[in-house]
Amino acid sequence: MSTVLARSDPAEAAVGYIDAGPLAELWFHTGTACNLACPFCLEGSKPGDNRLGRITLEDVKPWMEEAKALGVRQFSFTGGEPFIVRDFVRILDFALRRNPCLVLTNGTEPVLRRLPAIETLSGLPHPLSFRISIDHADETRHDAGRGVGNWRKAWQSLEELRRRGFGVSIARQRDAGEDSCAVDRQFREICLRRGLPGDTRIVSFPDFLTPNAHPAVPMISERCMTTFQSAESRANFMCHFSKMVVKKNGRMRVYACTLVDDDESFDLGGSLGEAEGVRVMLRHHRCYSCFAHGSSCSEIESC
Repeated sequence: MSTVLARSDPAEAAVGYIDAGPLAELWFHTGTACNLACPFCLEGSKPGDNRLGRITLEDVKPWMEEAKALGVRQFSFTGGEPFIVRDFVRILDFALRRNPCLVLTNGTEPVLRRLPAIETLSGLPHPLSFRISIDHADETRHDAGRGVGNWRKAWQSLEELRRRGFGVSIARQRDAGEDSCAVDRQFREICLRRGLPGDTRIVSFPDFLTPNAHPAVPMISERCMTTFQSAESRANFMCHFSKMVVKKNGRMRVYACTLVDDDESFDLGGSLGEAEGVRVMLRHHRCYSCFAHGSSCSEIESC
């Protein structure tokens, strides 16, 4: 059954949805291989993992060209750890000649080791920014999940990348019931002590759980999305303006967003044209995280 037909199933008539708008941002998953093995990783990434394959420059070229023709304004990259991919600097070189780029990274050894190569990207036509994962303001708590010494490496990467003229932001974990303003202040104080701007962007995320988890969450109903959400608020959901390309079983495929690649029903096809206009049913448990917490991986305005 095709993706479009599956999403038109009358049995899902009560499930909320987002109708896709013009594609503004295209994400690329660089593969689930990573130099770290964090137990909470939403992609289940670890050294040698191949649930999603490592991309090459030849893999992404046609997608970037198609995206540019469609008016896509930004390319963004996530993993795994992008900088363990052999082709990654070459991929960024190709991408930055077409659009601004954002890279999500753990900011540890792979980044520090490749700083000379990364520096060569600073003079290209479009800007490059990095979002580095620093789970907690407390070093001990961060390193309990990511390995001893990696908190300091992540902050060092922020400093080194900022010094070379790249944009930087921070991704952190969000605890249930936390005082988010107080936690952000802790991060900003560290930024200032390290010579980073006090207004460095901080993006917080709830626990998305690991791939193929099936927690019990409230259903997002059609009424939720049409009665209690406006057209403007629906346009802020990433699945309205963004999609992600992954390499799965050796094939490049496009998925509805960065958080649903563990569910085949969110596979929208083998080209951006094929995926264009497909209604996205909000039935993944991570859709509820976006709905309930306002979570978004994007740093661009939707319109």
